[in-house]
Amino acid sequence: MRLNNLFGSAVVALSFLLIIFSCNKKSEVPYVPPYDQIENPTDTDNEAPPQSYNILSLGDSYTIGQSVCQSCRFPEQLKDSLSSKFNPQDTFSLEIIAQTGWTTTNLKSAIVAANPPSDQDLVTLLIGVNNQYQNRPFSLYENEFVELVNTAIALAGGDASKLIVVSIPDYAYTPFGQNYNPEVISQELEVYNQYAQNYCENNGLNYVYITDITQQGLINPDLVASDNLHPSALAYTKFVERILPLAIDILEE
Repeated sequence: MRLNNLFGSAVVALSFLLIIFSCNKKSEVPYVPPYDQIENPTDTDNEAPPQSYNILSLGDSYTIGQSVCQSCRFPEQLKDSLSSKFNPQDTFSLEIIAQTGWTTTNLKSAIVAANPPSDQDLVTLLIGVNNQYQNRPFSLYENEFVELVNTAIALAGGDASKLIVVSIPDYAYTPFGQNYNPEVISQELEVYNQYAQNYCENNGLNYVYITDITQQGLINPDLVASDNLHPSALAYTKFVERILPLAIDILEE
């Protein structure tokens, strides 16, 4: 009986010592920093820094947007469309050198007077309709179109890939044009556009054809502005739909 009591006491004493030892032993729980101190590489590390893009549009009434609102003209619509496709932090600045009635000669002089910076990220050129309308020699357009192309490339820092040449709209398909030998107008403008397109293709330049959009003006009056001559805001939207993919590619390079 005494032996059993001694054994039981020993077991109790040993259990008590084990409890004390386990209570005094420090817990080895791994340290977890506060949430706001945890680095999250997806928050900022992978974000591209904000970019600033300069756009220059050169031309005549089709570029300045005669008879449509300022935000309706195609360069403004192009800028807004680009803004919606890029990082919200990116900024787009637009300079337009264009006036109603300008020929290639007028545009050349205006660029010299404006002296825009030569760091443009994108340049558009749409010119020639007034050469045709004012019966200027076609040879004048041939020479000055090339000069304007070279000037536009120089304003893009010498990078020809940043230039987009846009074809001349066909005003024969407007109520105004119907009063002035529309067949002749279309034939002559086709010569202008064909020359510009051939020059661009032979020199590896970007060319966007929008003339066919304006040739729907008689069957779709919504494509013609209230002056019965110039493209409407809707027509310019359709211009931008063709120009935008190429403009995105240029700015993403």
